Amino acid sequence: MTTTAQASQSNQRKDLMVLWGGIIFSLAFTGLIWWAGGRLDAIELLPDQGVAWYYWRLPDPTLVTRAIAWISYLAHQVAIWWLIYTAQKSNLKYTTNLHKVNIYALAVNAFFIAWHFVQTHLWYDGLAQDVSIFSSQGSVIVLLVWIMLMENPRRGLFFGKKVPFSQIIIRFARKYHGYFFAWATIYTFWYHPMVSTSGHLIGFLYMFLLLLQGSLFFTRIHINRWWMFANEFAVLVHGSLVAVMQGNGIWPMFAFGFGGVFIITQMHGLGLSRWVKWVLLLLYIGLVLWVYSERGWANLNEIIRIPVIDYVAVFVLAGLFWLGLSLARLIRNWRSPNVELSQG
Repeated sequence: MTTTAQASQSNQRKDLMVLWGGIIFSLAFTGLIWWAGGRLDAIELLPDQGVAWYYWRLPDPTLVTRAIAWISYLAHQVAIWWLIYTAQKSNLKYTTNLHKVNIYALAVNAFFIAWHFVQTHLWYDGLAQDVSIFSSQGSVIVLLVWIMLMENPRRGLFFGKKVPFSQIIIRFARKYHGYFFAWATIYTFWYHPMVSTSGHLIGFLYMFLLLLQGSLFFTRIHINRWWMFANEFAVLVHGSLVAVMQGNGIWPMFAFGFGGVFIITQMHGLGLSRWVKWVLLLLYIGLVLWVYSERGWANLNEIIRIPVIDYVAVFVLAGLFWLGLSLARLIRNWRSPNVELSQG
């Protein structure tokens, strides 16, 4: 093999090399948050006041603590949106290499990850001081539902069966998903201070992986079905582990709820054989029967709550896109009406 051919082969999958490097970085930085978390324990916080209360915020915030959190978030947000816009305007093609905008996006995200760590240890507060916990949770839910809508043409929505959504809706979802995904991820990232509770560590690791995926737009690894699935499936792991750590007893709702979405939708985009799908379905049913034989059959409705919300939300999101696109078309036609020409 010639030197030129060897060099070409070694450069074929820079996107894959960067992916693994990003995963290692994410794990290492999560370890740093854990290692340094003890110095934040001295901060006295207000008592927990219920499900709508976010515990990890300063009892006496100042203009400075608020301004630094919001300015940092906005700078991070605008920088990534600008890079997405630049990439789309440049008509980039998918490649196994990296575009310059990928390098810039990786650098921007790495910088703000490090800066958020410093900001937490100097001023503590994230965006949680000023916005509801449900806004953070809701943004990620919509992100996951958006993926289900966008992936419908490839893997279907119900056991491999595709819902006949308008191609205009799907094209819109695909073209603009990067802007929303960047907002949902970066907003959630800045919502929380980098404290070292188990739930925060798992959550930040998940955010780091989403930021990594968002940095690799217009590369082949960005649309790799297994890597995309890993980002979707991680919410099952995150939600279930956090529920277990909180000791509230509702972990089966997350495990079997998101597990149900996997069985109904996600596994059908992985190229699995029919017998593997049957094994996974039977395994899922067996685990449900085993857990709820002790938990009580009256609680079995827990496993359908998340799937019902997700699948209803897919149709709601598609409807909102259709409504918005229809209104935009009406406005465009009103501003530039067609003029009938007389034929001679």
